[in-house]
Amino acid sequence: MMSFQKSKIHFYKMTGAGNDFIFIDNRNGIVGPDHCRDFVRSACRRKLSVGADGMMLIENDPEVDFKWRFFNSDGSEAEMCGNGARCAVRFAYLTGIAAEKRMAFRTLAGVIRGEILDGAVKVEMPPPRGLETGIRLESAGRSFELDSINTGVPHAVCYLSDENGLNRADVEGWGRELRYHPRFRPAGSNIDFAWIRDNHRMSVRTYERGVEGETLACGTGVTAAVLAAAARNLVAGPVEVKTRGGECLTIHFKRDRERFREVFMEGEARVVYEADLWDDTEKL
Repeated sequence: MMSFQKSKIHFYKMTGAGNDFIFIDNRNGIVGPDHCRDFVRSACRRKLSVGADGMMLIENDPEVDFKWRFFNSDGSEAEMCGNGARCAVRFAYLTGIAAEKRMAFRTLAGVIRGEILDGAVKVEMPPPRGLETGIRLESAGRSFELDSINTGVPHAVCYLSDENGLNRADVEGWGRELRYHPRFRPAGSNIDFAWIRDNHRMSVRTYERGVEGETLACGTGVTAAVLAAAARNLVAGPVEVKTRGGECLTIHFKRDRERFREVFMEGEARVVYEADLWDDTEKL
């Protein structure tokens, strides 16, 4: 059984565009490194515990306002999460970890800048890399044409021709098969299904690795879909993206030929509640 320095751990439950997270101020090391993955899996289980798509442990950093350790609900540690980044900025400001509305924090994908706006949070996304278009794959008994890009974590984007096609898409089934496709080994890839409404509007659904299912939104996935579409000259910034949860994210970017820079995501970051997590959760 795990042991902690005390029997209760204070946390915030937050959501960004339908992605929900558990946030813990871990600057005093209350969640130790040895067993934190087990703790994440226990706390993120729905119905049996708090339930969440992931957990953020906010820790000290000597050069920026803070650093995070971000875990998916299965206990795997991920480089970046766009919706989680917006929530992290608001969490840090609300709790006094960051004193100013503009801040910077360290992730495995690099240092991220963020800013509190009126009714929203805007965060810089990692420089995109590895763009590859027109990947043709056979999977789940059908053919797919995908674009691949890393926006902090790897994504593969499939464009659908109309809104009905996006609504009917078997995101769970297709996403699961493509996520483990040999083309994306060994790390695997998140899989995004997108419909382009017009030059400045899109809709996106995402199958997330680590969560191993469709989430109501994925910030890095929305960014990936927008940038890949821009590379095909199908959209121009800023682009407003409707997520599965019904909320909208806005992606800002600048483009120099095939190079994207100053990529930012803007959207809401909401506090659902704050409470204490008892160590009973580790026994479930």
